Amino acid sequence: MLGIQHIKFDSMTYVLHYKNGNIKREGRGLSFFYFAPNSSIVAIPLGSNDLPFIFSETTNDYQIVSIQGQISYKVGNPKTLADNLDFTVTDGGQYKKNDIEKLNQRIINEAQTATASFIHGISLKEAIRSAKKIEANILEGLKTSPAINLLGIEIMSASILAIQATPEMARALETETREKLQQEADQAIYERRNFAVEQERKIKESELNTEIAVEEKQKQIAEKKMESDVQKAENDRKLREMQIAADISVENQRKQLIEQKAANDKKEAETQGYVIETTLKPYKDIDWKILTALNNNNDPKLNISLAFRQLAENADKIGNLNISPELLDSILNNKIQK
Repeated sequence: MLGIQHIKFDSMTYVLHYKNGNIKREGRGLSFFYFAPNSSIVAIPLGSNDLPFIFSETTNDYQIVSIQGQISYKVGNPKTLADNLDFTVTDGGQYKKNDIEKLNQRIINEAQTATASFIHGISLKEAIRSAKKIEANILEGLKTSPAINLLGIEIMSASILAIQATPEMARALETETREKLQQEADQAIYERRNFAVEQERKIKESELNTEIAVEEKQKQIAEKKMESDVQKAENDRKLREMQIAADISVENQRKQLIEQKAANDKKEAETQGYVIETTLKPYKDIDWKILTALNNNNDPKLNISLAFRQLAENADKIGNLNISPELLDSILNNKIQK
C-alpha cells in the first residue's frame, strides 16, 4: 500500500536497513515498517554453519588421497560480510542472490589450499595417519587467511572424517599391512616362544643354583660337623690327658704315701726292735734254765717237757731209760691232780 512494507526477522539474523544508501537501523531480530522504493534490507544469518568438503590431493610419492571433512563457522562481523557479499532480501524476505554458496566456496578453497600444502609434503601412509595434523593445518590456514578475515567470519572448528587412498592402493596397503601384521604376529610368536625358552632356561638355572646352594649348605654343614667332631675329639683328648694327669698325680701321692708309710713302719720296727733288744739285753747271758725258773710257771706239762729235754741233753750219760705211755700218762695225771 503506497510502497510501505512490513518485514520481520528472527533473533539469529542480523538486519541492516539502508535508506537512500545510508543505514537507518541495524540489529538482531528487527521488525519494522519501511518504504520500499528507497529502502534496501540486508539480512546476515548469525547461526553457525557446518560446511562439508571432500578433497583429492596427491602425496609426495604420487599417490592420490581423498580427504573428507567438515568446517564449522559463524559470522563474526555482519557489516564486514555485508560489505563483501550481497545478502539483500526481497520484500518477502528471500535473498536476491545466493552469495551464501559463494561464501562457502571461498572457505572451501582456502581449506583446500591449506590441506594441499601439507599433503604434498608427506607420503601416502603418513597422510592416512595424519588426520589431526590436517585439521590443525586447515584451522591455521583459515584463521590466518586474509581472504577469510576480510569476510568477517569466525572459524569454529575443522574435522577430518575420513582419509582414503584409491581402491587399488587401499588393497595394496591392506595386503602390505596384512603381511606386516602377519610378520609381527610371527615375530610375536617367536618372541613368545623365545621368552618361554628363556624363562625355562632361567627356571632350570634357578633350580641348578638352588641345588648348588643346597650342596654348598650341606658341604658347610658337613664341614661344621667335622669341625665339631674334631673339636669334640680334641676336648675328649684333653679330658683324657687331664684324667691321666690326675691319676698320675694321685699315684704319685700314693707312692709318696706308701714310701712315707714304709719309712714310718721301718722306723717303728727299728724302734720296737731297739726297745726289745734293750729290754732283753739283761737276759742275754742268763741260762735259759734260770729264766724258766724265774718265770715261775706251774704248768705240769711244761715241767715234764723240761725234764724230758734235760734227759735228752744228758742222754749220753744214761744207760737205759724206758718210759711207757702208761707211765707218762700216770705222771701227767698225777701232776694234774696235785
